[in-house]
This record gives sequence, C-alpha cells and structure tokens, in this order.
Amino acid sequence: MADMGASSSTADQPEIDVEKPEEDYSEPESKKRKLSISSVDRKLDKLEHRLGGILCCAVCLDLPKAAIYQCTNGHLMCAGCFTHVLADARLRDEMATCPNCRIEISKSSASRNLAVEKAVSELPSECQFCNKEFPRNTLERHEESLCEERITSCRYSRIGCPWRGPFHEVAEHEKACTHPHRTGAEVMEALQVIDEKTEEEKKLYDSVFELLSYEKIIFNDLQLKPYRTDEFVHKLFYETSRFPAFNNQWVVKARINNSQKDPTFSSEREMKYQLILKTKTTVPLNVHYLILRGPFGDMKVNAKIYKFDFTDQDNESPYITLPLIDTAECNRLLAAKAVHFRLIMFLVTK
Repeated sequence: MADMGASSSTADQPEIDVEKPEEDYSEPESKKRKLSISSVDRKLDKLEHRLGGILCCAVCLDLPKAAIYQCTNGHLMCAGCFTHVLADARLRDEMATCPNCRIEISKSSASRNLAVEKAVSELPSECQFCNKEFPRNTLERHEESLCEERITSCRYSRIGCPWRGPFHEVAEHEKACTHPHRTGAEVMEALQVIDEKTEEEKKLYDSVFELLSYEKIIFNDLQLKPYRTDEFVHKLFYETSRFPAFNNQWVVKARINNSQKDPTFSSEREMKYQLILKTKTTVPLNVHYLILRGPFGDMKVNAKIYKFDFTDQDNESPYITLPLIDTAECNRLLAAKAVHFRLIMFLVTK
C-alpha cells in the first residue's frame, strides 16, 4: 500500500507541470533574479495574490463577492456574470455557453462551488477608504462601521448641511457646523425636500388602503413565459396564460428594452409590461392594478399603482416600466425559465 501511495504521488507531478504551459515560454533565470528584487514582485509572490488570479471570475476577471457558479468543467463565474450570460443567451435565442470552454451551461447544469466561496471570503482585500487589507468576510463590516476613514455625513444633513468627509473628522466639523444656529426660514428648504419624499410614500400607502376598500378586488399569481415573434429577426417577448378577473379574460404581456433589435448591445436593461383585455365588454372597465412579488417567486420590485379604462376599442393598456430595483434584477429574471409575480386588480364601479 505504501508503494502504491508513492507511485500515485509521483504520477501526479507531471500533470501539474502540464497545466502550466506558460513555463515553456518563461524568461531566462538570470533575468528573473534581477526582476525579483523589486517589492512589487515580492508582493505578487504571496500565496493570496496567486490564489486571487486562480479563483477569479472567468467573465469579469474579478474575485466574486457572493455566490460562485461553475460549469461542468469547473470554470468559475460570479453570480452577476452567470445571470448576465444566461440573460444574453435568452435575448439571442441561443444556448448559454461557458466563456472559457464553450460547454453549454444552464441553471440546472451549473452548480455552486462552496469551497471556492469560502476560500475567496478569506482572501485579503483593500478597504476603499483606508487602503488597509482585511479578509473579505470582514471587509464590509469594517467599511460600514469601523473604518476611521469611511465617508460620512454631518448629523445636521437633514437640515441642509452638505458636508461629507472622513469619520474621524465628523466630530470636529459638527462642533463648528453653522446649520444648528440657522433660522427656521433657512432650514425650511431642506425640510421641504424631506417632506416631498415622505408625502410620495404616504400617497402610495393611502392609495393602496383606499383601493382595498373597493368591492371588487382580485389577485392572481401568474408567470410570464418567453416567446419569439414571427418577424425575420425573432424578438423576445413574455406573456402569461389567460386568467379570469371581473367576468372577463386577461393577459399580461412584457418586452425587454422596448423590443430593440439587439438588447445584448446595451448593459442597461428594463422590462415593460401591459395588461390586455381578451374578451368583449359592453361597458368601460376602470381598472387599477399593480405587480408585487408573489409567493412562488422572488422578484425584487417597487410597488407602483397604474390605472386604465378598458373598452372594446381600447383593450390594451400602454406599456409601463416594471419597477425593478436595478438592471441586475432584470438579468436575473431573464435567466430564469419563467417570471413569477402577483397581479392585484381593483375594479372601480361608478
């Protein structure tokens, strides 16, 4: 058994050499010795910096901050790039492939690499404020609450003080800040901005509570599925199955970036949707509606209420932007097989 272990160890060595083709084109040893004197090369020789180059994402070439996915051949991608690759494939009507080996990848075939995630979390990274190195799993807490160089605002910013600076200077600034001694008339402008934002949020809640008092309310848990148009250039669109509401049949339809020719050319992406009445109606239907995250999905959406009067001649609402939190969320929805959400509809009767 000992001999077998020894032979196995010896057999493994040539494989490691094969995986480093760059050594065939290495510089002469004398030149290496001269360059190795610099402090820069000494830094690059550190194990953590070599690991950083090995464990980086194959797409953005940066160390992932959260989840890390791998294709069946083991090539790594951060969560953001992974969903972006899947989203691009969806928009182009192609199979998504690994950027390294071109093998097909999907949500089911790719897997999380937990060992690499833990290894990356232990690698050092520089604080963006003080430039000191900390393990990645403690860096966020350091930058948010511990770093003396982190950027912070004056506590009187709510009444108009524009000062922003390092945390260790805030106490000295607040002692000399003139805003606490301003008159009420001078402070009113800053307070008015805060009031406007609060009023906008209050208006949304008031509208929801008012609509909840209506007699006719219906909600449906739906899923948008991807389809292609019959045009020469097949454009992507999403559509739900028909669903009932207020004794009529309805459909929700969605498109990406206003159905531009090739949405993959743009890094900014948005999804717009419309509500369509599919049956005949003898009277106008004054409908208020909003989209929320449903029990079968995890869409990150900011609630907004829209309204439209549906008639026989005007049975499609205009396309309105689905208020997702950012472009990355749109890519995440595109990467999924279907988009799950909850649609709440209120019928206003006169």
